[in-house]
Amino acid sequence: MRNYPIIDAHADTLFRMAGWPGEGCDLSLERLKTGGVALQVLALFVGISPDRAEMDEHLQRMLATLERLKAEGWEQADDPENITMEKPRFMLSIEGCEYLEDGLHTIAAFRKLGVRMAGLTWNYQNKLGTPAAVNQDDGLTPYGISAARELQRLGIAVDVSHLNIPGFYDTLNKTDAPPLASHSCCRALRDHPRNLWDDQLKTLFKAGGYIGVNFYPAFLVPKGQPCDIGTVINHINHLHQLGGEGMVGFGSDFDGITEKPAGLDSPEDFPRLMDGLMKRGYTPRDLEAIAGGSFRAYYRRINSLAGA
Repeated sequence: MRNYPIIDAHADTLFRMAGWPGEGCDLSLERLKTGGVALQVLALFVGISPDRAEMDEHLQRMLATLERLKAEGWEQADDPENITMEKPRFMLSIEGCEYLEDGLHTIAAFRKLGVRMAGLTWNYQNKLGTPAAVNQDDGLTPYGISAARELQRLGIAVDVSHLNIPGFYDTLNKTDAPPLASHSCCRALRDHPRNLWDDQLKTLFKAGGYIGVNFYPAFLVPKGQPCDIGTVINHINHLHQLGGEGMVGFGSDFDGITEKPAGLDSPEDFPRLMDGLMKRGYTPRDLEAIAGGSFRAYYRRINSLAGA
């Protein structure tokens, strides 16, 4: 089968390396290369404690880890177009915008670091908005709307994966560029608050957004049911049925999930997933888009709106 450059929109490898140094990770340069991953998005994750001082301390550890990885040969890309099949590159995201609570001026510093994606919340309510893990009542705050617009102005995609439903629609209707859901799944197939309903997905696709399918079994199937590569493909099929052709890809959540679908343990297994898609009848054009073309096209769309 033809090799397609893979783009994975979410992994928590920096958090894992910074918090548990020396322990094994799902990601390595060799595993990315073996799996055909041309671009891996690495999250600067806000962390598992709601204490701001702990968040800031861990951010510094992640940034130090990032510098070590660069010294070991990891190369950063500022745009999805700047990739090759020869060597994997990484792009930065923020997962949880507590880092930006001190004012809009803080956003430019993260853009200077090369951040190109920002999830407004993780699982804590903050000054920008409310996650699905807290409630389904509160939308984005006025500051959250202003921050989303400033992120977009600087070319940073707004990620709605952890937002609640009102925050999702505020992002779509009250900001200046289509958002993405970097690591989410279909709620019609698995009724979990972290997943998106069909109406949300149709609206996201109509706006020109993007979704990366999460590999966490808890988001793919009800507890206790078997989960494998075919289960991931079921969610991709559903997204295409809703009009998502050319706007769907991968958001594995590697190094952030405790379980994985059978046969999909690390980036080395992406060829198995691509082979499964081909066997389900996806065309070469479809495969190229799902692998990474959709992600690149999404960034071309938001790049055209940045600075407006």
